Amino acid sequence: MKTVYVDNAATTAMSDTAIKAMTPYLKEVYGNPSSLHTVGQVAKEALEKFRAEIAQCLNCDAREVYFTSGGSEADNQAIRSAAANGARKGKKHIVTTAFEHHAVLHTLKKLEKEGFEVTYLPVHADGLITASEVEAAIRPDTALVTVMYANNEVGTILPIREIGEVCRKAQVVFHTDAVQAVGHIPVDVQADNIDMLSLSAHKFHGPKGVGALYCRRGIVLNTFVDGGAQERGKRAGTENIAGIAAMAAALKEACANMEKTAKHVTALRDGLIDGLLKIPHSKLNGDRVKRLPSNINMCFEGIEGEGLLLHLDARGICASSGSACTSGSLDPSHVLLALGLPHEVAHGSLRISLSEGNTQKDAEEILKAVPEVVDYLRNMSPVWEELEKGERPHLI
Repeated sequence: MKTVYVDNAATTAMSDTAIKAMTPYLKEVYGNPSSLHTVGQVAKEALEKFRAEIAQCLNCDAREVYFTSGGSEADNQAIRSAAANGARKGKKHIVTTAFEHHAVLHTLKKLEKEGFEVTYLPVHADGLITASEVEAAIRPDTALVTVMYANNEVGTILPIREIGEVCRKAQVVFHTDAVQAVGHIPVDVQADNIDMLSLSAHKFHGPKGVGALYCRRGIVLNTFVDGGAQERGKRAGTENIAGIAAMAAALKEACANMEKTAKHVTALRDGLIDGLLKIPHSKLNGDRVKRLPSNINMCFEGIEGEGLLLHLDARGICASSGSACTSGSLDPSHVLLALGLPHEVAHGSLRISLSEGNTQKDAEEILKAVPEVVDYLRNMSPVWEELEKGERPHLI
């Protein structure tokens, strides 16, 4: 049985380009970049070359790129740094959205316990917010605005450039979790008025366990991991050069092929949305147009997402029911609840996230399997029976 992998928002397969770029730094160029001898300095030169390549993809200076273990660490360091900088000036207010990734939300919850006040902007039913809503939430004591570039579950793309413009005008630091965006849609930290940005290699066919934080020059970045003086004293620990080499290669390739890839996956995405919406009492979550080329998020009334995933998996289709970081939880997605979906509907969600490796045949397999599985689950559901008998109202 062929596997149809459509959970690329959770993680992607490493590309041949990334693996090829990584291999020499596991075997030949194995020095510690902090060492003064030749072997170490060869590694150091490579490290700075990769930093410059990533900076070029983001349109920033190489000295503004700091390597991390991934997006979650980058989010934590950015938010903690901006909060500490604000607190020193008596500013302890932060603005965010209700449907951020938990790497952001959990960090903010901890800051609330430390005396910070956080405004969680409500999200519209289409999975979007406006720059004017951010502007209205900013106060004289606002230290930070943190809004994701694209949502990891419903795939909506937020108006980052406009939000950044509002923040720049108000002289408030603006951070964006761009883990789902970088490598998939054009991201330009200068044009987008971004002060701090988080990214993760394994979302664009790089390896797991490596990411980066862009921090605009002039913003004080606090040391997040204490120890050695790596990353200009901001992140201790010997750099993962092999991972960084693969990340740089994967990002360069993703950016070079972005237009072609987006055209391919958008066509698959739109066909899948049209087909899945033919299932009675189904709903597309998030704006249909302002969304990532690869993302489809659907709800099917009267079923549980877990059952849907397990039955699809038995047919060789690997999808998800929300964020991979919370998929072990039986609670409904906080993202879908933020969009205003009732608990009963939010439980029956399906996220399909495509890559350039997916084919029209994959889409056909999905369009054959999902209606059959939904029908099978509904036929054994007492809730669906009550809905069909009119004993309770349909919600979608």
